Amino acid sequence: MSASLSRTRVGVWLIGARGSVATTAVAGCAAVAAGLHPPTGMVTETPPFADSGLPPLTSLVFGGHDTVDCPLPKRAEVLAAGGVLPHGLPAAVAAELNAADAEIRPGGPAPGETRDPGELIDAFAADIRDFVRRGRLERAVVVNVASTEPAPDGAALPPSSLYAGAALRAGCGYVNFTPSTGLHHPTTAAEAAASGLPYAGRDGKTGQTLLRSVLGPMFAQRALAVRAWSGTNLLGGGDGAALADPAAAAAKNAGKERVLADTLGTAPQGEVHIDDVPALGDWKTAWDHVAFDGFLGTGMVLQTIWQGCDSALAAPLVLDLARLTLRAQELKIAGPLTDLGFYFKDPVGEGPSSLGEQCTALVRFGQRLRGTA
Repeated sequence: MSASLSRTRVGVWLIGARGSVATTAVAGCAAVAAGLHPPTGMVTETPPFADSGLPPLTSLVFGGHDTVDCPLPKRAEVLAAGGVLPHGLPAAVAAELNAADAEIRPGGPAPGETRDPGELIDAFAADIRDFVRRGRLERAVVVNVASTEPAPDGAALPPSSLYAGAALRAGCGYVNFTPSTGLHHPTTAAEAAASGLPYAGRDGKTGQTLLRSVLGPMFAQRALAVRAWSGTNLLGGGDGAALADPAAAAAKNAGKERVLADTLGTAPQGEVHIDDVPALGDWKTAWDHVAFDGFLGTGMVLQTIWQGCDSALAAPLVLDLARLTLRAQELKIAGPLTDLGFYFKDPVGEGPSSLGEQCTALVRFGQRLRGTA
């Protein structure tokens, strides 16, 4: 790492900056940068990316938008009490949490909002530009980690698209880690295409769909006929509450179903159900039931259970994506970052759905970032 690179400061502007995923990402970045914990789950900290010119974790400066006012240190204490963060970590990284919290600005639209979409985009973009200016940052990336919103009804810009538009207007790369509309709205899609900025998304692949992107190709490669694939998700926290809305759940499930259709060549029978169980907090359980035929039509079943902490699964991916997109912006790589499909259920652009093929594309992208591909 060059001395000049080590002194560079770059911004990560989080939409939903006081949520569980954002809090875990900020606290985790500080902990890993200080050597308190290893970078478990961070693909960008593995050997294939050692010479990719990615900004070091010590260079990342955090800020963001949110509609809630619970300070990050308090949120981190709640997560530690629930076993999401290690005991004692909030106190150990209190300075970093307070610094990030000081950079969080009110989001919207708030109830009774009188500003029109253009005015809101301008206001959000002004917040981001001010963050970059005051922090003397070389550049910044905007990452949406807010709760899932329902698909938009009509031509109106949903909140996720307002923030995405603000990212473009502020001259920042953009990552949509949620299933929300973001840049998929016709208005923002056109702006993104003309922006000259890198963007990636959508819907981070952290659990059930991650497993499906491995198992789907296995069945296809072994010429086993999948007859039905059903699943259930039990989760709590803010995401569980948001996905209790059938419209939001439908947006979430679309990516899960796409992975199966793409890897199997056809969509099998079965659906995914999402149940809000507040008692689970930030933890989730995903159950899959796969009915398939073997030789001579012999019927068989595979069942899987995935139990994990959503924020701990998502946070290292958020840090990976921020670093990769910041480096892409530094190299003036523009447009959809299709090689980052490894991280998403419903990635932008055309690319494979098999995790193995996606991993190969990601490593190749890392080589491109260091100029050897």
